[in-house]
Amino acid sequence: MKNLPIGIQTFRDIIQNDYLYVDKTEKIFDLVKNPKGVYFLSRPRRFGKSLLISTLNEIFEGEKELFKELWIYNSDYSWEKHPVVRIDFSKGKAENKDDLKGFILYQLKNIADKYGISLTRDKYYEAFDELLTQLSQINKVVILIDEYDKPLIDNIENKELAVELREILKGFYTIIKACDEYIRFVLLTGVSKFSKAGVFSGLNNLKDISMDMKHSSLLGITGEEMVDNFKDHIDQFAKLEGVSKSELIKKITYWYNGFCFSGTCEKVFNPFSMLLLFDNARFSNYWFESATPSFLIKLMKEKDFDLSRFDGVKVDESAFSSYEIENLKVVPILFQTGYLTITDYDKERMEYTLAYPNFEVKNSMTKYLAEAYSFVERELVHGYAWKLIDALRDHELELFFDTLRIFFANIPYDLQISREKYYQTVFYLIFSLIGLKVEAEVKTNKGRIDAVIIDKDVYIFEFKFNGDKDNALRQIKERGYFEKYQGADRKIYLFGVEFMDKNIGEWVVEKI
Repeated sequence: MKNLPIGIQTFRDIIQNDYLYVDKTEKIFDLVKNPKGVYFLSRPRRFGKSLLISTLNEIFEGEKELFKELWIYNSDYSWEKHPVVRIDFSKGKAENKDDLKGFILYQLKNIADKYGISLTRDKYYEAFDELLTQLSQINKVVILIDEYDKPLIDNIENKELAVELREILKGFYTIIKACDEYIRFVLLTGVSKFSKAGVFSGLNNLKDISMDMKHSSLLGITGEEMVDNFKDHIDQFAKLEGVSKSELIKKITYWYNGFCFSGTCEKVFNPFSMLLLFDNARFSNYWFESATPSFLIKLMKEKDFDLSRFDGVKVDESAFSSYEIENLKVVPILFQTGYLTITDYDKERMEYTLAYPNFEVKNSMTKYLAEAYSFVERELVHGYAWKLIDALRDHELELFFDTLRIFFANIPYDLQISREKYYQTVFYLIFSLIGLKVEAEVKTNKGRIDAVIIDKDVYIFEFKFNGDKDNALRQIKERGYFEKYQGADRKIYLFGVEFMDKNIGEWVVEKI
């Protein structure tokens, strides 16, 4: 059973130390066989972008023997040796314009030293031009840029600085187009896909393969790859869990599969979660917990984003190319960062449906959102949520509402948004957290239900902001909100609830 390459993103280290490597070289061959490819690939963090860059580096430096056990070794690839300009922007921290210019220049001089070249230019873009020109005397040049957008993402909340850094990067990447005659291959990777009018305005020959069906599983692990490559780990884990192999695979799929990057692609697992899952032999929120989406949550609150849309938001193709510093939009960022993924595509309408990719992301994101919107510490949210459910199941309704008041009591009094909608949002998050089916603002043929909880029984809630609980209950009955749930061998409870003085006031319940 091969060791798992936890935290190792260097292809040479993985191969020479006999770590497990999921062979992606057939898919990589589809890129490198092109005599002159200039590509851009966007993927969420910890999805294998750096390992892809490292693998391409070895291929273009002609290190054929490293690939002896892999598909590409027996292909008709020429293994011609090329000079490689490889820059990883994750290595730098740009707090101002000079930091970014200095980092780029430092990287270029290091590459020049490697090839015995002296750079005379002090401006970063001129030095880049000089480097490419001189390297081309050796052979056509390969350019590999990892985390191209890191300087922008690091400063995304400082729009003025982010725009300045964008202009620096634009000037840098423009040189690639200007030196086209010297170039054999280019790949830029990152999380965010800024529009071509932004960072890449001078690089109009760039092919974006981020949502190309042919390259949809270039990164990530398919179901077949998971079963084939992790066979021994799956067998060992199944014995430890005391379940069959098929049962374990089903659970792993539920937790971690589901990322999709084109309209018809095969779903893939996040490799970071896969490696830690089999290394620890324990289910956990590995990928999500590796970085907190605090900026995203702040943006969602600022934009008053409807959180129920996480379970199915429809967008057209233009939504995926509208990421601009001056006008950040929630849905494209959620997709590019991996918190939403493609779950369906309507060819006729050219319309995508986006939703949570899997249980890990939904469970973790809901937990963070519940903390952010209720202001209850995340460590306490889970326990309170279960207390609510247990109270409902035991029909301890006073305890249910007393516990619910804890969440609303923490909401700041001076919150400057629609309070009724905010309360419904918090309610939706609390019950989504523990995996119940929650339907906020459910459409019926006679109106809208504020919230429905479907468990062993059905609980229908109508909220009135500074209103009358009896009127709320009457509205449920007069509009027949409960009718669609009848005949399912479940008891149905109707709740009329009023909000008074920024918290839950009186309530009334009736059983159907």
